[in-house]
Amino acid sequence: MASPKRPEPARWLRATNDITQQFLAFGGRPDVVSLAGGLPAAELYPVEAIQAAAKRALDRHAPAALEYGAVEGFPPLRRLIAERFSAETGAAFTEANVLLTSGSMQALDLLGKVLIDDGDLIVAQAPTYLGALDAWRPRRPSYLALDWKAPDEAAFARAKFVYAVPNYSNPTGVLVPQDRRTALLKSVLASGTWLVEDDPYLTMQLDGSPGRSILAHAVERGRAYDGPVIYLGTVSKSLVPGLRVGWTIAAPEMIRSLTMAKQATDLSSSMLTQAVAFELMAEGFDREHSAAIVPAYRERRDALCSEAALHLKDWFEWEVPPGGMFVWMRSKGNAIDTDELYRFAVEEKVAFVPSSVFDFTGRDRYGMRVNFTRSSPETIREGVRRLGRAIDTYVSSRPQLKGQR
Repeated sequence: MASPKRPEPARWLRATNDITQQFLAFGGRPDVVSLAGGLPAAELYPVEAIQAAAKRALDRHAPAALEYGAVEGFPPLRRLIAERFSAETGAAFTEANVLLTSGSMQALDLLGKVLIDDGDLIVAQAPTYLGALDAWRPRRPSYLALDWKAPDEAAFARAKFVYAVPNYSNPTGVLVPQDRRTALLKSVLASGTWLVEDDPYLTMQLDGSPGRSILAHAVERGRAYDGPVIYLGTVSKSLVPGLRVGWTIAAPEMIRSLTMAKQATDLSSSMLTQAVAFELMAEGFDREHSAAIVPAYRERRDALCSEAALHLKDWFEWEVPPGGMFVWMRSKGNAIDTDELYRFAVEEKVAFVPSSVFDFTGRDRYGMRVNFTRSSPETIREGVRRLGRAIDTYVSSRPQLKGQR
C-alpha cells in the first residue's frame, strides 16, 4: 500500500530565489572567482583583538554571558549603543530605544512579523536589498518603488512602512544626499507611517563622509526619542559578520512589539557574542578597525573599476561608488540579459549577482551587482577578465548583438 502524500511546504518557498545559496557556495570554491557575495575580506578580520575581547567578556561577564539573557539583549551593550547615539545626535536615547538582534537581518525579519499582514504595501527604494525581500516574502506584500526626488505622501499613507538604505545602498552603492533624506523624513512625518533606515555600510566610507543619518534628522535635542524612524545597525562590516550582532533603534512602542516577536523567534540571542561585541565597542575598537581597513577596500574598488574599464565598458556602464561593497553595472541599451549572462559566467568560473533578484517584480534583467571587498586586487582583476570572456561568449551566441559595440 502506497504511503499517503505528505503536505507540501508553504507556498511562499516556491517564490524564493536560490542565488544567495549559490554565491555563498561559490565563495568556498578555490577555482571560482566570486564577485557575488556581500562579504568582508576574511584576511582583514581582527582575530587577535576578538580573542582578547572574548577573554575579557568571560572574565568580566560570566556566567551571565553564558546563559539565556533578556530578549532585548545584553544590557551593557544596549546602554552603550544608546549612549553613542545620544552623543552623536543630541537626543536622549535609553535602553528602551534599543533591541539587539542576531545581525540586522533578524531585525528585517522581525519587522515583517510585526508590521506586515498578507498583501500590505511597502514603499522601498528600487532596486532593493535581496535579504529584505527574502525576509518579507512569506507575508506576500505588495511594493511600490521609492522616488527619492519626489516622495509620494499619498502612497506613504497607504504603506505599512518605507524602506531605505541611504548610505552606500545594496546593491547600487548610492549615497543619498542630505536634502533628499530630509525631504523623505518630512513626507513620512506628514503621512504617519514608519521609516526603516537600514545602515549596515555606515563605516565603509571610501570617499568623504555620508553625513547625518535620517534618524539624526528625526530627533529633538535633549528629548526622549519617540519618532517614526526605525534604524538598523550591525557590527558585521565594522568588525566581523560571525559575531551576528545587530541593533534596532526605535520608539519604545516599536521596540516592545519587536521584542515580543523576537521572544517567539529565538527567546534570546547569544549573550556571549554580544558581550564580546561590547568589549570591542566600549574601547572604540570597532571604529578604529573599520577606519584601518578602508584603504584596502578603496584599493579593491579602484582595481575593479579600472579593470572593468578595460574589459566591460563596451557593454556595461557604472558609477564609482563612494562607499560600501558593490559596483552596480547596467547593460547599455538593455542589450544583455544578466540572468542569461550568469550561465556563461559560471562556465568561466566567475560569479556576480543579476539585477532581477533585487527587483520586487523580477523583471529587471539588465544589470548586475559586483562585489569588490572579498578578494585581493589581483583576484578581482582576474574575475573581471573572466567576466569579460563570458560577455564575449554571450554576445557571440546572439547574432543580433554582433557589430553593436
